[in-house]
Amino acid sequence: MLGSLQKIGRSLMFPIAILPAAALLKRLGSDDMLGSFHGDFMQIIAHVMDASGGAILGNLPLIFAIGIAMGLAFDNSGGAALAGAIAHLVLTGVLEKINADLNMGVFGGIIAGVVAGLLYNKYYNVKFPEWLSFFGGKRFVPIITSITMAILSGVLAYIWGPVQGVIDGAGNWMLGAGALGVGAYGFLNRLLIPVGLHHVINTIVWLDFGEFKNAAGEIIKGDIPRFLAGDPTAGLFQAGFFPIMMFGLPAACLAMYFAAKKEKRAVVGGMFISIALTAFLTGVTEPIEFTFMFLSPVLYVIHAVLTGISLMVAAALGIHDGFGFSAGLIDYLLNFGIAQKPLLLIVLGLVFAAIYFVIFYFLIIKLNLQTPGREDDDEVSPEIDGTEDEVLDAKAYHTIEGLGGKENIQQVDYCTTRLRLTVKDADQINEKELKKYGARGTMRISKTNVQVIIGTSVEFLAEAMKKRLAKGNPAPKVSIAAEDLEKANETSATFKTEDFEMPITGEIISLSEVPDQAFASGMMGPGFGIIPKDNMLKSPFDGKVTMIFPTKHAIGLVSDTGIEILIHIGLDTVKLNGEGFEVLVERDQLIQRGDALIKVDLNYVKANAPSIVTPIIFTNSQDKIITLEKTGYQRSGTANIVNMK
Repeated sequence: MLGSLQKIGRSLMFPIAILPAAALLKRLGSDDMLGSFHGDFMQIIAHVMDASGGAILGNLPLIFAIGIAMGLAFDNSGGAALAGAIAHLVLTGVLEKINADLNMGVFGGIIAGVVAGLLYNKYYNVKFPEWLSFFGGKRFVPIITSITMAILSGVLAYIWGPVQGVIDGAGNWMLGAGALGVGAYGFLNRLLIPVGLHHVINTIVWLDFGEFKNAAGEIIKGDIPRFLAGDPTAGLFQAGFFPIMMFGLPAACLAMYFAAKKEKRAVVGGMFISIALTAFLTGVTEPIEFTFMFLSPVLYVIHAVLTGISLMVAAALGIHDGFGFSAGLIDYLLNFGIAQKPLLLIVLGLVFAAIYFVIFYFLIIKLNLQTPGREDDDEVSPEIDGTEDEVLDAKAYHTIEGLGGKENIQQVDYCTTRLRLTVKDADQINEKELKKYGARGTMRISKTNVQVIIGTSVEFLAEAMKKRLAKGNPAPKVSIAAEDLEKANETSATFKTEDFEMPITGEIISLSEVPDQAFASGMMGPGFGIIPKDNMLKSPFDGKVTMIFPTKHAIGLVSDTGIEILIHIGLDTVKLNGEGFEVLVERDQLIQRGDALIKVDLNYVKANAPSIVTPIIFTNSQDKIITLEKTGYQRSGTANIVNMK
């Protein structure tokens, strides 16, 4: 559920991105800005700007339906956007017919967008018999969306009343509770940032809470639109952010700078100035917040509490201010003329700057938090020389310690590049310590099974670890020098035939036979081609996914030994826009030889692409030799195909 909510939260950014432009147009076109100038020409410009911004703000439910549907679609397709628009039109039409008093506002647009996006992902590649094939694929999505939304709208017409009552009750409590309700919102706004759900609550508060009837008799909802429309009660849910974003968090940067080690201040000073200035001018604070968000949850909770207090105090003082983008200097100056008591925000900001500086500096020093510039100097191994065997022995010692010590290790095994371990408790593993002494990454298969990526030297390390475990893992004779560690971790970037497995069953052909000049000429690197016979692309080695093309037709991999390959399924398949391909992995995911990567609809690709020939290209092999040792039809994807030297 959290993952689904996070996807919805991210998709909200598509429609939210238009709000600054709408707010800017609306504000510049108002009577106290360009509208105050005399002359027909300036009046026309003011009216155009005001109408343009009003058109956007007045159609936010439809914009959210389109934007969310497109954001949820796996490929951000315009087909999903069309389905979102249809879903919203059906929803509003049904509600108006059954109960004209219901107004779902932006929330209705969110529901329509979510339904359309989910239906797009499910039915974008649906296939029908030939006589109905015209209505298959993406063309079917608006059809099924309209049918689904008609049914759902009929249900919502009868159940939304009580639901709307609950939402209005929560909104009325926040509005009616005065400073306390506003403070509660401010606290939740910051607290939900780590899980990406703050956009959900922001959308409801900023764009749905409260109602205001303008001079034309139109009902305007939401704290931002009401503020821009001149509602004197709006702006309470925005004003308190200005002291935090313009003053509080920049002061936190100053505290982190002074808390840094003196010799490192010059290094981190530029970064702190940059992110503090960004927050002050624009109100974008995530770069600051992420410097301590996960490092110290206590510090972040204090930040959330202080944000809530700032909003509460601003509301108690009767300060009303708003923004179109965020609470930075630009929005502060832009809306200064329509804000209430805006100068008090400067005073409040200076107070919070002092509070942030004192609290952050004290806690960073007291709790010894490793904020930027305070990292331990022992991140690099001591410079003590040793023989090659002594270096390996010391590396084995530290690897055992990084795995939780000898008591936590039950069994040590290895494959071509990885330690395969059985441990008592995987949570005791210190991945930072393992990487410090040569590991490239860890993969937790279960609570008791772990893999540590080492490289081709894994065999020697595993045997050294076994010897040490038999003796109780005593302290090593030497520490590992940096250059010795680099030498010990050096890999040959060589594939043996048993290290490489064919990624898909099929007929092997030389690269020159691939019917595409860019591949056949070797322009993209050496390799070979496969004419696939089945529909499952699998990993040819142990490694990691480095790249997945948005259209799903190609994938980049890197082996544990550093060999990079590109697998391009079919030729000119980029034009299929993802249809016929189902990606089963994610970028940066660790993979093992034989893991399924992409499921391919070969019949669809054959029918819609020039060729299904699949080039396998070694992309970082400028100084290596690729030899195709054997050709022919490979039924089981055997390994004796490629030799890399």
